[in-house]
Amino acid sequence: MRKDVVFARAGPARRVAVTGLLAALALTLSLLEGMLPPVPVLPPGAKLGLSNLAVMFAVQSLGLLPALGIALVKGVFAGLARGGVALLMSLSGGLLSTLVVFGLSRLKRPRFGFLGLGVAGALSHNLGQLLTATLLTSPAAAWYAPWLIVFGVLFGAVTGIVLRVTMPVLNRLLPSQAAQAARGAGGISPGSANRPERKKSGGKKSGTDIS
Repeated sequence: MRKDVVFARAGPARRVAVTGLLAALALTLSLLEGMLPPVPVLPPGAKLGLSNLAVMFAVQSLGLLPALGIALVKGVFAGLARGGVALLMSLSGGLLSTLVVFGLSRLKRPRFGFLGLGVAGALSHNLGQLLTATLLTSPAAAWYAPWLIVFGVLFGAVTGIVLRVTMPVLNRLLPSQAAQAARGAGGISPGSANRPERKKSGGKKSGTDIS
C-alpha cells in the first residue's frame, strides 16, 4: 500500500495540519536561505534549496497535491517579498521540481534514494527557473546553464543528505502507520534498521515494533 494512501486514513484534519507545518517549515528555511550571502557565479536569487526539503517530504508522505500546494505557497511568499518576477521564478522552478520528484519517487525500477531525488529536484528546479528567466529577459540567460548544472548537483546532493538525516524527525509528524509506510515504501528509504523483534513468552516472535 502506498504511504500517501495510508496517511489519508488519518483524516483530512491531520493532513491539513501536517501540510501547514511543512509549508511553515519551507517558508522558514526560505527566509534563512535569504540571509545567506549570494554565490557570485549564480544568477541573482539563486539559493541552496533547503526549503525543498519540506516539498520532498510532502511528496512521499502526503502525495502530489499537498506537495504542489506547498510549492505554490513558497512561490506566493516569494512574490510578496520580492515582486512578480520572483513569483514566476519560484513557481516555475518549484512546481516543475515537485512533479519530477513525484514521478521519480513513484518508479519501482530503478529506485531513487535521497541523493538521487535531491539532485533531480535541484536540476529540474534550476531548469524551470532558467526557462522562465530566458523568456522574461533574453536568450543570453542560457549562459548560466553550465553553472546551474554544477551547483544543482552539489546543492541537490546536500539537500538529499540533509533530508536523509532529518527524516526520523519529520516522520514524527505522521501517524504510526504512515510513518512505517514512509520508511519502507516508494523510492525513498531512510535506510534505518528496524527495532529488534520482541519475543513472546512462548518463544514466538511478534511483528517488528515501529512507533
